[in-house]
Amino acid sequence: MRYGEATVTVVDPRSYMTYQPFLPEAAAGSISPRHVVVPLRRVLPKAEVLTGRVTTIDQDRKVATIAPLVGEAYELPFDYLVIALGAVSRTFPIPGLAEQGIGMKGVEEAIGLRNHVLEQLDKADSTTDEEIRRKALTFVFVGGGFAGAETIGEVEDMARDAAKYYKTVSREDMRFILVDAADKILPEVGPKLGTYGKEHLESRGVEVYLSTSMDSCVDGHVVLKNGLEVDAGTIVWTAGVKPNPALARFGLPLGPRGHVDTEPTLQVKGTDYIWAAGDNAQVPDLVGRKAGNENAWCPPNAQHALRQAKVLGDNVISGMRGFPQKEYSHANKGAVAGLGLHKGVAMIVMGKFKIKLKGRLAWYMHRGYHGLAMPTWNRKIRIFADWTLGMFLKREVVSLGAIESPREEFYEAAKPAPAPAVAQEPKKTEAKAS
Repeated sequence: MRYGEATVTVVDPRSYMTYQPFLPEAAAGSISPRHVVVPLRRVLPKAEVLTGRVTTIDQDRKVATIAPLVGEAYELPFDYLVIALGAVSRTFPIPGLAEQGIGMKGVEEAIGLRNHVLEQLDKADSTTDEEIRRKALTFVFVGGGFAGAETIGEVEDMARDAAKYYKTVSREDMRFILVDAADKILPEVGPKLGTYGKEHLESRGVEVYLSTSMDSCVDGHVVLKNGLEVDAGTIVWTAGVKPNPALARFGLPLGPRGHVDTEPTLQVKGTDYIWAAGDNAQVPDLVGRKAGNENAWCPPNAQHALRQAKVLGDNVISGMRGFPQKEYSHANKGAVAGLGLHKGVAMIVMGKFKIKLKGRLAWYMHRGYHGLAMPTWNRKIRIFADWTLGMFLKREVVSLGAIESPREEFYEAAKPAPAPAVAQEPKKTEAKAS
């Protein structure tokens, strides 16, 4: 695109983009949380970045309504529109989940999980109440896909390291539980590697319960469908994602699961000026359909989202200039997953061959692939620097729990001091002469 040919406006409630595959490592302290996010204004210096939300879209007038962080909502006209709202955690009406659960979709949640887990170790080390201690050292993770398996692997690693610095807490005192409604974990890497991943986690003391789900978790009391009941101080929810529910207000054609329905060119069906990509888009998988699967759709992962973005950008420019649109087609290159420091699984697809790796080599593949896929060289260098320093320096196990409410201590100090109690003088009694 030539300079001055168009004005690009980006509307997002956050002023940064998060590379979500690195959230488990950020939660474990292997990567600085600031290094897994990309500031939009820095990488898009020629674009207009608005921090707010799009509440409605009027397709007839080609106007979007913007609700900024502060102030009144206003209308923003457009000629071409790109829908890339991503996904949110897929939850169910489980009693207690909203109050007790911790998600893993944003860097804030990764930071919060790290502080929370270390805070539980502090709590267990400081109490003499056995029930409080047992609950603090019980960690339940719901969901055995990439997010769940990687997060429990990384967090268990961190907790194992942190326990070395506590006199009364050891790894044997902790209880890690992984729950999934499916009959296997890590389905993206195939059944054999998924089985290996399950056995590997179990060898580290993680209890894995498959073909079951969580019925309730009120006040941390977890009840599983298989009959297991346990009190847990930490409940992490990674049981899948769903398209951003805001899509339902935009008047766009949606698929059966709420995704924006698109053509292979990433154009929204029925329009020639709206495109969609990433986790909120239902994009036909042309490679899968050529292989005979007529209902193949691109899965919501970083591998497809990054490549779709490039095709979408070219197609928007082609639409502006009246050129033909290009169809998005990408053959799966495999999948990689880290299960903690020096541990992982990887399936590399090379034509008709599938190379399956596990252990340290797979972990190198996981870090190498995602390290290179991380947007901008600035962030790539910072990520690799974190990993390099981690080879020589011990993992930080500091809990910054007060970050959840940073003003609380100042508020307590600034409150008016209570008036001192006035001491009452004892009453004097006069002796009466008899």
